[in-house]
Amino acid sequence: FFFFQEMEKLIACAHKRPDALCRLICFPWAGGGTFQLAQWGKLFSDSIEVFCIRLPGRESRFKEPFAEDMTSIINEVTNVLLKELKEKPFAFFGHSFGSYVSFAIALHLKEKHGLEPIHLFISGGHAPHSEGFLALKRSLLHDAKDEEVLATLQNLGGIPYELMHNQDILKQIVLTCKKDIKVLQTFLFEKAEMDIPFSCDITCFNGSDDEVLDVKGWQELTSGDTSFYELPGGHFYLLEPSNQSFLTKHITRCIENAGL
Repeated sequence: FFFFQEMEKLIACAHKRPDALCRLICFPWAGGGTFQLAQWGKLFSDSIEVFCIRLPGRESRFKEPFAEDMTSIINEVTNVLLKELKEKPFAFFGHSFGSYVSFAIALHLKEKHGLEPIHLFISGGHAPHSEGFLALKRSLLHDAKDEEVLATLQNLGGIPYELMHNQDILKQIVLTCKKDIKVLQTFLFEKAEMDIPFSCDITCFNGSDDEVLDVKGWQELTSGDTSFYELPGGHFYLLEPSNQSFLTKHITRCIENAGL
C-alpha cells in the first residue's frame, strides 16, 4: 500500500494503459505541474502509456518541501519507478528544466542499474555539458525578485492567459520556478573524453523563435542517432495544438520503430 501511495504522489497518469508496450515518462518545465503533459495520454495510441512526473511542492504535493537538489529528485524517481522501468521498455520526454531532469535520471539509471530509455526526447534544452547550460546555471533567477521571474516567464510565454490575474497562483508559479532553477544549479555533468553515456537515439525539439544554444551537443552523448526538429513558436511552442500533434505523432513513430 505504501508503494502505491508513493506512485500516486509522484506520477500523474490521466489514461491508464496497463497493456501498453512502452511507457513515455514526461518531465515538466521549471515551475510547471503535470496537467499539460499528463493530458498527452489521450493523444497516444494504446501501445503507449504516458506517465508525468510530479515533483514535491506542487499540485497534490503542495505541502511537501521542494527538492533541494538534483540528487533527491533522481533518488525519488528511481526508487519509486525502478520496478516499472525494469518490467517494460520506457522512453523519456523532458521540456526545458524537465530535459535536464530526464537526462540526469537516465544517466543514473544507466550507471547504477544498467537501464536505458529506448529513446530520449529533449525539448527546449541545451546540451548539459555546453556553454549554454553553464550560463543557465549561472543565471541568478532563483535569487531574483518575483517581478523579474514573472516577467521572464511571461516573455517566454510560460504563463497561461487565464492565470495572468490570479495573484496567488502567480506567486506559487514564481516560487516553484525559483526552487526548480536552484535544483539545476546542483547538477554537474562532466563529459569525460571518449565516454559516451548512452546508446539510445536522441531527438531534440525546439521552438524556432527560442534561443537554445548548443543543441547539437546532444549528439556527443549517444552512440545512437540524433535528430533535430524546429517547430514554429517560442520556448513554449509545445503548448500549441498543431505542435502537440506533431510531437505526439513523431514520438509514436520513434517508439514504434524501436522494434519493441
